[in-house]
Amino acid sequence: MKQWVLALVGAVALAGAAAAHHGWGSYDDRKLIKLEGAVLALKYQNPHADIVMNRDGKKWDIVLAPVSRMEARGLKREDIEVGKVVIVEGYARKDGTAEIRAERITANGKTVELR
Repeated sequence: MKQWVLALVGAVALAGAAAAHHGWGSYDDRKLIKLEGAVLALKYQNPHADIVMNRDGKKWDIVLAPVSRMEARGLKREDIEVGKVVIVEGYARKDGTAEIRAERITANGKTVELR
């Protein structure tokens, strides 16, 4: 009986964690956006890294890939540090929130596919 209760509690906890993470369906994958500029802020953490960039006077949150995936594909933290100029291509949120799911990033002379 105890094992059943523990399994149920574990399943509920995992479901809650999955629901807390946003899905990709909230992004408009019909319109690719390209931003070029300096990184204003960096969160180099899991479940994915994030940077902030400026476009037309508006700050955009850019959702990158998990740190391990970026590093495996040759993108290092130093490449996207605050102040570095990067090019990001991705899709904006459908609801108008200034957030982009990045598909690729060009930094330090190399382009890295993130998905």
